[in-house]
Amino acid sequence: MDKCKINIAIIEPSNIIYEGLSTLLLKSKKHFYLYRINDFDEFNSMTLKESINIVILNPAVIQNRLNDFSKLKKHHSDISWFGLIYSYFDNELLNKFNDTISISDPIEIITQKLNRSFNHCNCNDNSQEQLSEREIDVLIQLVKGLSNKEIADKLNISIHTVISHRKNIIEKTGIKSLSGLAIYAITKNIIPLDTTSL
Repeated sequence: MDKCKINIAIIEPSNIIYEGLSTLLLKSKKHFYLYRINDFDEFNSMTLKESINIVILNPAVIQNRLNDFSKLKKHHSDISWFGLIYSYFDNELLNKFNDTISISDPIEIITQKLNRSFNHCNCNDNSQEQLSEREIDVLIQLVKGLSNKEIADKLNISIHTVISHRKNIIEKTGIKSLSGLAIYAITKNIIPLDTTSL
């Protein structure tokens, strides 16, 4: 596993909060790879496939499931658990987390806290593998909503080549969802924020 890669699972029911947080984390140019998780069951199945280093969790999700949360924390003791705070929660609940972040915290504070909790990353931030020119072309077409066949036709390459580029994009960015790739493309200035001009 890449020693610089920090896998972060985010358990947050609000699309607005999730999209805002993920956009800020991706803009920070750190080695954060984000996964959106809906519940504990999905989290358990994900940890069989991916090594998760940090979980950012809305405390409301565990408010009535403290026993389940305690078992999960005990089973995954190598994971740092962060409460994502944007409303009032009592200290007894917040003490269940390793640390908390607030939506009003500056991104620098949030990234410092996340990096502090996972200090195995000791390489240069600029070492993240860059997308090739052709991978960027494929990414742009993906964000436009084109299928593999449509991308292959448009770029005059085979479907197998498109699939290979997609795998490379996912491997290099750590992002699997189309919405996550769109956010990545916007934050890296690959596509404009106003995608209607594409």
